[in-house]
Parts: sequence; structure tokens; C-alpha cells
Amino acid sequence: MADNKAKPTVRMSTEECWEMLETSVNGTLTTLRANGQPISLPVWYVVLDQKIYMVTRGKKVVRVRNDQRCSFLVESGERWAELRAVHVECVGRIIEPTEELAQRIAQALDEKYAPYRTARDAMPEQTRDYYEKNLNFTIELTPVGKILNWDNAKLF
Repeated sequence: MADNKAKPTVRMSTEECWEMLETSVNGTLTTLRANGQPISLPVWYVVLDQKIYMVTRGKKVVRVRNDQRCSFLVESGERWAELRAVHVECVGRIIEPTEELAQRIAQALDEKYAPYRTARDAMPEQTRDYYEKNLNFTIELTPVGKILNWDNAKLF
């Protein structure tokens, strides 16, 4: 006699994956160094129209410009039964957003991260100078391929 019970799965639906991507605070961007070695760094980001955007500076901009292959991960949980994650393979591009898109990105970043930001006047002068003098670039990540995901809580 066949058992018609559905087997438990840790997989999230596409909607659950995008909800986690949209609401997680920290993401991990993995880019490739010139020698092919991956490097993963935490970033602040927003999701708009199922694309991931970050406004940033530094070597990750150079790495995305040199090699568009990258990945993006959000995760949560401390105990095994709480572990959740969404991993997305992406094509990354440095873009010059339209005025409308730039405003949408800026507004979304402000709304999402206002509670977490350090006030400029509370920063050391050297830190303020660094952020005021260095240019920001917009990285756009477009998901390609399969979205890997798991939510161990679904087993319980």
C-alpha cells in the first residue's frame, strides 16, 4: 500500500524566497577576485522588481566590473531548527540608474536602514571625511539560474 503522505521539505516557495530577500537586513555579496578566488562581504541592499541593488564603493565595485559572476545570500537563525537561507546566483552590473530608479533605490534604502545608521555627527571626523569624499556606485544584481533555499523550521 502506497503512502500518500507528503514528505516534509525544507524548501521555500518562490514568494517566501523573495519575501526573505526583501526583508533581511544584511546580505552577503560574493564576487570574484582577478585570480578567481571568491570573496564574500556583508552589504546593505534593497530589492526592487526582483533585482537586488546596493549603493557602495571599494574593491567590490572593481570586481563586479571585471567579472559579472557573483552570488548573494541572506540567512537567519542560530539553532539548527531555525536555520533559513536564500542563495541567488547573479549577474552583477555597475549601473547609472535613471533618476526615477535612483530615487526609488535611495528611498528604499532610507526606509530600510534608518534605524541602523549612525548619525554623521556621531562618527569620527576621519570616517565622515571618507564617506563624503569617496564616490558611490550602484550595483544591480540580476538573478540567473536556480534560487537555492532552505527553512529547517518546515520540518517541525
